[in-house]
Amino acid sequence: MNLYRFEVTTSAFVTSVVIAAEQDEKAFDLVEIELEKYFLKKLDVLDISLYEKRRIRGSGAGYVLHEQETLSNTLGGNR
Repeated sequence: MNLYRFEVTTSAFVTSVVIAAEQDEKAFDLVEIELEKYFLKKLDVLDISLYEKRRIRGSGAGYVLHEQETLSNTLGGNR
């Protein structure tokens, strides 16, 4: 099992989504499902980027989500 951290870009905002899944394809599918459940509607998603992937081992795994840490900030882009 893997823990995935995705960055989702829409026309209005950028947000992080964390998913646990066995395979990469399933993780991407789950991102879309979780977005629809959270926002209760289909968003105009511009991009879904895999930000980090970690193997979940016996004691677990996790991420720190800092509100200013995004791919666009890391790469020097403006959104």
